[in-house]
Amino acid sequence: MTISTSDVIPLSQARANFSELAEDVKAGAEKLITKNGEAYIAMIDAKRLDYYHQLERERIHLLLISEASKGLDDVAADRTKDARSALKAIKKRRATA
Repeated sequence: MTISTSDVIPLSQARANFSELAEDVKAGAEKLITKNGEAYIAMIDAKRLDYYHQLERERIHLLLISEASKGLDDVAADRTKDARSALKAIKKRRATA
């Protein structure tokens, strides 16, 4: 959903018309509240916020699955190092830097 110019509301106007804005948001609108001419906060329906959080969790899960898959590919291709020797190499590089 895109935000139109009518959905951009100065904070002072939002304070004066909060109930009306809340009803608009509950009906599906999204409002961008500005302060001193710059974006400050957004008003969205609570159910939509829950949906956005669910999408973010799913995105994180997909990223974790992708990284795990890459790790398994590295193990299968023998592109791994012992953790102790890798840490020693890192410490050695830092000491000489």
